[in-house]
Amino acid sequence: MSSLNRSSALILGISLILGLSTLGYFLTEAASRYKAFDRSVTVKGLSEREYKADIVLWPIQFNVASNDLAELYSRVERQTQWIKEYLTNSGISAEEISVAAPNITDKSAQQYGGDSGATYRYSAFQTVTVYSTNVDKARSVMGNLSSLGKRGIVFIGNSYEGQTEYFFTRLNEVKPEMIEEATRKAREVAQKFAADSESKLGKIKKASQGQFSIYSRDSNNPHIKKVRVVSTVEYYLSD
Repeated sequence: MSSLNRSSALILGISLILGLSTLGYFLTEAASRYKAFDRSVTVKGLSEREYKADIVLWPIQFNVASNDLAELYSRVERQTQWIKEYLTNSGISAEEISVAAPNITDKSAQQYGGDSGATYRYSAFQTVTVYSTNVDKARSVMGNLSSLGKRGIVFIGNSYEGQTEYFFTRLNEVKPEMIEEATRKAREVAQKFAADSESKLGKIKKASQGQFSIYSRDSNNPHIKKVRVVSTVEYYLSD
C-alpha cells in the first residue's frame, strides 16, 4: 500500500473516530437534557369559599281532617288563604307563592275495606310553596309561621317533601376567581417542593380542573353554601 493510501486511511479512521465520539457526546447530552426535561411534580390547589344562597324553596304543608267532604274542602281553602295572607303581609310577594291541588284521602274507600277505626273519614294534605330570591326575608317569616297554629292549622314538619331547600345559582360569576386562586395555590406548593428539592420550577406540563361542588355549611346553616374546587397541575422541574 502506498504512503498516500495509508495517509488517506489514517485520516478516514481519525475522522470516523471523531465523528462517533461527537455523535456519542450529543446523544449523551440529549439524553441528559431529556431526562432533566422529563422531571416533573404534580400538585393540587384548593379554593373554597362561602356564599349566601340566593334562592329559597320553602314548602308549607298542613293537614285537615273531616267526615264531611264539602266541609273538608272549605277548611282547606280557608286555611290556605290564611297562610297566603300571612306571607304577603310579612313581605313575601304574591308572585312568589304557589298552591298545589290538595291530596284528598277517603279512608273508607281504601283497599282492604278501609280503616274502620279512623276518627275521620276524609283527610287532606295541602302544600303552599314559597319560591323566593329574598332569602333573608323568607327565613325571618319562617320563624313566626307557628303563630298560625293558634288558628287551628295543623302544620306538618320534618317530612322529606316538606324540607326547605336553598340554592346558590351564581356559580358562573365566581368560577374565574376561584380557578385562579386554586391554580395560584397549586403553584405555591410546587415552588415549595422545587426549593426543598433544590430544583427550579418550569412550565406547566399538564393541568386539570376538578368539578365544582356546592354544599351546606352545616345542618344549622343550610342557607350558607360552601363552594369548592380543586385544580391539579403538573410542572416541569430542572436543576
